[in-house]
Amino acid sequence: MTSRIQYRVPYADTDQMGVVYYANYLVLFERVRNEILRDCGIPYSDMEARGIGLPVVQAHADYYKPGFYDDLLTISGGFEKISGARVWVKCQVHRAEELLAEGHTVHVFMDLKKRCPVRPNPSILSAIEAGSIDENVES
Repeated sequence: MTSRIQYRVPYADTDQMGVVYYANYLVLFERVRNEILRDCGIPYSDMEARGIGLPVVQAHADYYKPGFYDDLLTISGGFEKISGARVWVKCQVHRAEELLAEGHTVHVFMDLKKRCPVRPNPSILSAIEAGSIDENVES
């Protein structure tokens, strides 16, 4: 399963050259990650209410073409794999058919009270596994 959102680039997301600032791609990854969870039936707010957080422990992005002010971007992503307390999320950013950037983030399921990693409970695990992708995210 792949989730998709659209996002129109505001001036605030660009640098002095009018190009989307590189770190903002990680914000776009976060935006789609929230939608992925929602599409799996477990909004992030529900996970937090259950005492579970998903902090980022690794982030990687490859940049191919610049995005600019007022571009309409499509951000897509999905769960790539789960191992123990870790989950990998793959993301891509397109402008029309052009791939601008892609990457992944790695998260750890964390008990918010104890501040320690935990394996996801069966209901969260089954919802995420149902939404996992087997191949690269497609445009």
